[in-house]
Amino acid sequence: LPLFLYSTGSHDTMTYCLDKNSTVSGNESKLVKFLNKCMPCIVRPIIMKWSITQVLTVTEQLEAGVRYLDFRVAHKAGDPSMNLYFVHMVYTTVTVQDILCEVLKWLEAHPQEVVILACRNFDGLTKKLHCHLIARIKQIFQCKLCPRNVSTRSFSTFFKGWCITVCCGLTLQVAEHHTVICSLSPFPVGWGRESGKKRNISCVTFQYFVSETFFVAGINLTENLRYILVHPFGSLKTMTLRSLPCLKIWVRKQNPGPQKEGINIIAGDFIGNDDFVRDVIELNTKI
Repeated sequence: LPLFLYSTGSHDTMTYCLDKNSTVSGNESKLVKFLNKCMPCIVRPIIMKWSITQVLTVTEQLEAGVRYLDFRVAHKAGDPSMNLYFVHMVYTTVTVQDILCEVLKWLEAHPQEVVILACRNFDGLTKKLHCHLIARIKQIFQCKLCPRNVSTRSFSTFFKGWCITVCCGLTLQVAEHHTVICSLSPFPVGWGRESGKKRNISCVTFQYFVSETFFVAGINLTENLRYILVHPFGSLKTMTLRSLPCLKIWVRKQNPGPQKEGINIIAGDFIGNDDFVRDVIELNTKI
């Protein structure tokens, strides 16, 4: 991979398998929890429609060209087991371990590819569960984990079927493990946002992870509670697909390079729709 190569990512990668019967995440607002408890038959379908950001499975996303996976890791409240899931308002039906094994299987079938796992949120994870997650990652990927001493400027050496694991926002208690599984120094995280002035949503939300050579932008629409209440029959998918022409224009305007505005990875919602993956990859012709 040459320096500043463009690659595609998926925002909230695991929302294609959210469990409609699971409890609401402990991180959600008291109002959402209250409404879900009082009117589950009405509120739960609405939650599902505004939580799902992907319809392709992990393997299908990888086959489509995605190389950056956005994993929101969580532990269910009151669950006595060590099982970890993914979350976006509600929890997934599959465990983190199963998905890590699925990614490993794909990497073994594509030894010239590199996959970046961005693990974050860690909803409900204690120090013990953090260590459990790291142990599972090391156990599953073993020698396929990108060594920390590999320079992020030497992208050409990444053609080895490696998995680069980045854990964002680890608690201080387990910060020592960050250097074990992450080939990159901890990323400073910054936020930028362009808000829609006539709608109660953010038109484009940028999420940056900056290191020597990585710069990730997430172009995902973000609705607020008022917008959802005004559009009870709408969905995140409908809103996203309607805005794709605008998002495509932004993507095609991006430029590679070492300048501050340079981007390596662009992550989006519903990556199987339209020409998002192709548009991102074609930015490499500007290099």
